[in-house]
Amino acid sequence: MSIFIIAEAGVNHNGDLGIAMRMVNAAYDAGADAVKFQTFRAERIVSRFASKAEYQKRSTNGRESHLDMLKRLELDIDAHRELMNYCTKKGILFLSSPFDIESVERLEELGLKIYKIPSGEITNFPFLKRIGSLNKKVILSTGMSELREVAKALDILKGAGLHKDDITVLHCNTEYPTPFEDANLSAMITIRDKLNVEVGYSDHTPGIALPIAAAALGATVIEKHFTLDRGMAGPDHRASLEPNELKEMVSAIRAVEKGLGSGIKRPSASELRNIPVVRKSIVAERDIKEGELFSDRNIGAKRPGTGISPLRWPDVIGRAAKKDFKKDEQIEL
Repeated sequence: MSIFIIAEAGVNHNGDLGIAMRMVNAAYDAGADAVKFQTFRAERIVSRFASKAEYQKRSTNGRESHLDMLKRLELDIDAHRELMNYCTKKGILFLSSPFDIESVERLEELGLKIYKIPSGEITNFPFLKRIGSLNKKVILSTGMSELREVAKALDILKGAGLHKDDITVLHCNTEYPTPFEDANLSAMITIRDKLNVEVGYSDHTPGIALPIAAAALGATVIEKHFTLDRGMAGPDHRASLEPNELKEMVSAIRAVEKGLGSGIKRPSASELRNIPVVRKSIVAERDIKEGELFSDRNIGAKRPGTGISPLRWPDVIGRAAKKDFKKDEQIEL
């Protein structure tokens, strides 16, 4: 099964549909399987008293409230419809993470195929219950959570009717950017082994090293934020890849995917022709006369590997030469 790569546009469109369209193009050009946005009503998810996260304070206007920032980054239902239609024309899957139940209903009306649950909603019981009741594929991000919270979220989703086989759990760290020492990528394996679910990785570290590592460790889904320009104003741009980096990441993941192979240890088609060149055969170390007994003193192993394999050394030792052999000539029995 091919690794499902999500190019996370998030709110890096800055509330501008034109920028969002260009991001669809960039995700498609990079070779991603899906481009993901965010669906929310600011008043539904943030109170007027809520403060910004530290990374948001560093990357946005300090005088702007959390609520006002999110209002500026909203996309309305018409914009969602245009983006979804445009993705269909381009041949890339449209995804969006809802942050409130009203947004879930809006996405359901649009016919969203896969629901991506953001990390912040992993403890939101009614939200999880509603999504679980839809019987759609679900990708669950687990930033800021403990294993018991992930297990509880899975129980809620399954209790609402969702089959475990339709859920992929993404290990994630919710800091932008995530310090490498905090990524704890091995936790993805813990989630898989302890909870017996498909797993993946949503990455917020700088660069592309850890998504590639996640691919090698068995991630079935990989998500990464991207932007058209890291210099743009907005909360997530600085922790995002630019289009050329996104393309490089996708290419590297596809290479890892090919390189993982079947797991069966056997010569590949490309190396079969090298076996006779690189392996060795039993040869005469010096001229050997007919009737002389083969011994460790008169035979050796040299390339090419077109004669008797050195693995048969014990079978050869002590046998009599049936003819004369010149030095370096392959031994025949």
